[in-house]
Amino acid sequence: MTRVTPATPLDRTGTTPAVTATPARAKWRGDRLFKLVAATAGSTIVVAILLIATFLLIRAVPSLRANHANFFTSAEFNTTNPHNLAFGIRDLFMVTALSSTFALVLAVPVAVGIAVFLTQYAPARLSRPFGAIVDLLAAVPSIIFGLWGIFVLAPQLRPLAEFLNHNLGGGWLQWLFLFKQGNVSLAGGGTIFTAGAVLSVMILPIVTSVAREVFRQTPRRQIEAALALGATKWEVVRMTVLPFGRSGVIAASMLGLGRALGETVAVLIILRSAAHPGNWSLFDGGYTFASKIASAASEFSDPLPTGAYISAGFALFVLTFIVNAAARAIAGGKVNG
Repeated sequence: MTRVTPATPLDRTGTTPAVTATPARAKWRGDRLFKLVAATAGSTIVVAILLIATFLLIRAVPSLRANHANFFTSAEFNTTNPHNLAFGIRDLFMVTALSSTFALVLAVPVAVGIAVFLTQYAPARLSRPFGAIVDLLAAVPSIIFGLWGIFVLAPQLRPLAEFLNHNLGGGWLQWLFLFKQGNVSLAGGGTIFTAGAVLSVMILPIVTSVAREVFRQTPRRQIEAALALGATKWEVVRMTVLPFGRSGVIAASMLGLGRALGETVAVLIILRSAAHPGNWSLFDGGYTFASKIASAASEFSDPLPTGAYISAGFALFVLTFIVNAAARAIAGGKVNG
């Protein structure tokens, strides 16, 4: 029996169309090229960070060798004489940690509440414009926040600061060191308390935006299942939305903390300098890492004094990395759990 081979179909011109196919080798080359471009783009940020760290370390080492004080435990920061440098970051770390942590404590509950309201309670016609207004806070310049904080917010916070200082910083609650009288006057408002309140407003749009997007990703089936079982709206939020977005809220908080750690102009305007803060009180003054460097930027002419401030910048650089690494570990543990 003869096998009939089907004829190749003809196109409209009566000729046999050419068979086009992408060779496997060309596909393989395309995949390798795309992988190389993606790897290059991904490694760019790593290389940039390493170069920044290397630059800071190279410029800081000569000053650290010439330092006559303990860099980690000394409260002194004297760079007027290049031949007798004595600088440490104890007070800088204290003021930076207190102001940033206080800002985070104030901002995160408010940000989570706003995010829950916009994603679970507010109608669409209200959620979108309200969310846009919150996001616009990120566009306000730092200097505006600083001026608003010292001239508008500080006088309004003074009664509260005096109440906390009188009732929680004295008497039988003297062990509560956070509210003890610091080395600057409460009347001027140039305290860590005021700076932390302003920083909380500055980081609010960052935390709110990330938390809002995370809460929106909650599986709809889980929400509908909880409602079908008779759960109230709050129980749905508590049992489904918040647990699902927990790692995202932690990541958002760390983004806000990184913003607070590095804020310069607003903190420089608000905080009043103190000889030796060292009390771990919210009603103290002083400098953060960033504001201390900015306050002396015009004097960066001699390599050794400049290196002292670069050393402080390198300490802030490392601190930010430690905070983000810890947050990533916490968020990863929550997800895996």
